[in-house]
Amino acid sequence: MSDVHAALLAEAESLLPRAVTLRRAIHRHPELGNDLPRTRAAVLAALAPLNLDVRLSQSTSGVVALLAGGAPGRSILLRGDMDALPMPENTELDFASEIDGRMHACGHDSHTAMLATAAKLLSARRAQLRGKVIFMFQPGEEGPGGAQPMLEEGLFEGDAEPDAAFALHIYPNLASGTVACRPGAFLAAADTVSVTIRGRGGHGSMPYDANDPVPVLCELVQAFQTFVTRRFRPFDPVVLTVGTIAAGTVSNVIPEHASLQATVRSFSDSARSAAHAGIRRLATQLAAAYDMQAEVVIEIGYPATYNDAQFVEFVRRTTGRLLGDDAYHDMPEPLMGAEDFSLVLQRMPGAMAFLGVAPEGVDPVTAPPCHSNRMLLDEAAMAPGIALHAAVAYDYLCDAN
Repeated sequence: MSDVHAALLAEAESLLPRAVTLRRAIHRHPELGNDLPRTRAAVLAALAPLNLDVRLSQSTSGVVALLAGGAPGRSILLRGDMDALPMPENTELDFASEIDGRMHACGHDSHTAMLATAAKLLSARRAQLRGKVIFMFQPGEEGPGGAQPMLEEGLFEGDAEPDAAFALHIYPNLASGTVACRPGAFLAAADTVSVTIRGRGGHGSMPYDANDPVPVLCELVQAFQTFVTRRFRPFDPVVLTVGTIAAGTVSNVIPEHASLQATVRSFSDSARSAAHAGIRRLATQLAAAYDMQAEVVIEIGYPATYNDAQFVEFVRRTTGRLLGDDAYHDMPEPLMGAEDFSLVLQRMPGAMAFLGVAPEGVDPVTAPPCHSNRMLLDEAAMAPGIALHAAVAYDYLCDAN
């Protein structure tokens, strides 16, 4: 560990109480989507003393803050997302959500707090930096998507155009304080499928006088699973999960229509296109076989997240210098989760990495994962997370590697 990295880690640990306080304040009052006025205000209050060039998104609650170094050079974007999920919280924390049906179950509260604290850590070293650090506080990652509107507004053009980008995402199923990353495919593309099968309603006692869409929809669910397991190579996989099924009103009425919603995950454009075509074909032709009609709507979601190989190697070296070589782990395979940080990485090289936050005394394998109503994180792991944000920016701008 160099003197610079030792100092970054020590200062991050000293700033941990500040980060925890910010994280808990955001956790208590989770906000959804792209409209996060309270969260934005908390971020702006944290940044106010730092003398940064702050720019506000006009179409979202996004915040961009520029830190200019003491000399010209490259620019790096550091991103933290801010929004919560529309789900209940059952953690029994003293600072649990005070809003029914909303929870920070994916760690975005910690992402925001770590990034804001890293901004303080780096601002104290601005004279040593050659170039700019661009802090991106982004709403809407859980939907409808906050990266795209911020990019479309031109917030990262001109003097705010980055040469590279980096983001950390907490991971409760990884040992606390460790980092995991991989080059190439990191996270999947995610699309949403809605299918409605239209038959003919009637009396439940006389199905022969109707045309029941319910068993056809059930058959379609099974057909989808056969399709994705038998028509796609295991090294270019597709996952299709039916999340909702809806039909009918009472037990003795055959409904006129039955519907489902599903998520489709993929890594390559070819597999993604083939999955969409197969879903439409199966639904329409299976319905036609039973003299029914199928309506299929596919909503295109985030693309796959791809990490730049050279930048991943840079992150590995920086992590080793900061936390020790044992703190970094190569991920053997990507995950089927999705991220709109993928849109940022389509424009510039960079990477997203996981920060382990398994709670103390809990086996990471059995820890409640992200999106669980019981998800917990080890707040002590935020200190290495803060330091890693700062070290990646420092090394990238100062050529410490």
